[in-house]
Amino acid sequence: MECPHLSSSVCIAPDSAKFPNGSPSSWCCSVCRSNKSPWVCLTCSSVHCGRYVNGHAKKHYEDAQIPLTNHKKSEKQEKAQHTVCMDCSSYSTYCSAFTADRHRKRKLLENSSLNSKLLKVNGSTTAICATGLRNLGNTCFMNAILQSLSNIEQFCCYFKELPAVELRNGKTAGRRTYHTRSQGENNVSLVEEFRKTLCALWQGSQTAFSPESLFYVVWKIMPNFRGYQQQDAHEFMRYLLDHLHLELQGGFNGISRSSILQENSTLSASNKCCINGASTVVTAIFGGILQNEVNCLICGTESRKFDPFLDLSLDIPSQFRNKRSKNQENGPTCSLRDCLRSFTDLEELDETELYMCHKCKKKQKSTKKFWIQKLPKVLCLHLKRFHWTAYLRNKVDTYVEFPLRGLDMKCYLLEPENSGPENCLYDLAAVVVHHGSGVGSGHYTAYATHEGRWFHFNDSTVTLTDEDTVLKAKAYILFYVERQAKAGSDKL
Repeated sequence: MECPHLSSSVCIAPDSAKFPNGSPSSWCCSVCRSNKSPWVCLTCSSVHCGRYVNGHAKKHYEDAQIPLTNHKKSEKQEKAQHTVCMDCSSYSTYCSAFTADRHRKRKLLENSSLNSKLLKVNGSTTAICATGLRNLGNTCFMNAILQSLSNIEQFCCYFKELPAVELRNGKTAGRRTYHTRSQGENNVSLVEEFRKTLCALWQGSQTAFSPESLFYVVWKIMPNFRGYQQQDAHEFMRYLLDHLHLELQGGFNGISRSSILQENSTLSASNKCCINGASTVVTAIFGGILQNEVNCLICGTESRKFDPFLDLSLDIPSQFRNKRSKNQENGPTCSLRDCLRSFTDLEELDETELYMCHKCKKKQKSTKKFWIQKLPKVLCLHLKRFHWTAYLRNKVDTYVEFPLRGLDMKCYLLEPENSGPENCLYDLAAVVVHHGSGVGSGHYTAYATHEGRWFHFNDSTVTLTDEDTVLKAKAYILFYVERQAKAGSDKL
């Protein structure tokens, strides 16, 4: 955990003579000899990768404990023990704090994991069917996205109904192969590991599922996510959807996955949006189309361009950025409508974005406006909370109000008269939240609704929650599902 008394910009280091030779980015983990995501302990100068640094910090805490006698612990003994480690890639420092009480509480939680899966509904006790995902070393960004996608019913059901892939390789020909780190690069299937993960999440298991096989495939095909450092959940989601889309365009056990998609009557041709080739379930569900209008301010020439999208990235208007929580009194509250309006409003491009006018035959000042030509079945909205400054990527911690039901997108459509009233209404299915101050640190969790109940997914821990708690969250990614039937008249 991050220590509240230590800023990530503070640099505290022991005698530099104790450090290993070479540049910090080339140092190797003293346990596994990996040079991916090295961390140096500023207490003893030993180097560990992201997978082992937390265990090393805990060892320092255990070594510092004084054997207790019959008398009460002194106040000094009750205080947290601090171990400071530095990320050798970003040179940020973080503090791990441990207390005996926290350690004891964690043990109690582990022993009562079975009871934590039970809840009372209408006076009777039922089991929570949701399953958590183990954190493999700063993989909360992946876990939050996987839990969100698993609660988008149409998307999840498609993958769970796919036949299992048989990876044919020598002695394993004809049998299903489970990936291990020793297998070759040709023996990986993102679709298959994604399918197995989704199948595991709603089987009612009392123990958290380890997505290690999926994470290994991610390492293989997405080099940006190798290592155990914290990553951007939105960036991971885009890479995941793009690679699922590309793999689904290939063959599946001799059967074209495109033909499997065409056989699914609920995903008709009118709902498809092609991105980089043939349509797949990814584009059929998340795919929409934007119309980009650019007008030259000198000659008035208008240029129109149609762009497919899987999600919309929305700026948080600057006039709202001082309001950090829903209940904060000073200043107006930013709403999702404000962010959508900022995205679609007419905008004059600045000097760095001059438009090449074909009539004037040179770059000219111009205006730009977005319209949504086609709405997707699942509308994914990404709030741009991270912004680069000269040296750092800062977080916009503004609270943004969003609706649970009845998000009305009709006013943002290019031709709203051609869309029925129900086709423009969306209900919230999942929310990804980033807790912390920066993209390279902090923690990701997700809220999602399943069979009318809201759950909070925090890695291996899954808890039942309520709508009020969800509405107070500082959303980073919102997943809205197109309303299929009339269910009230409340709108954003």
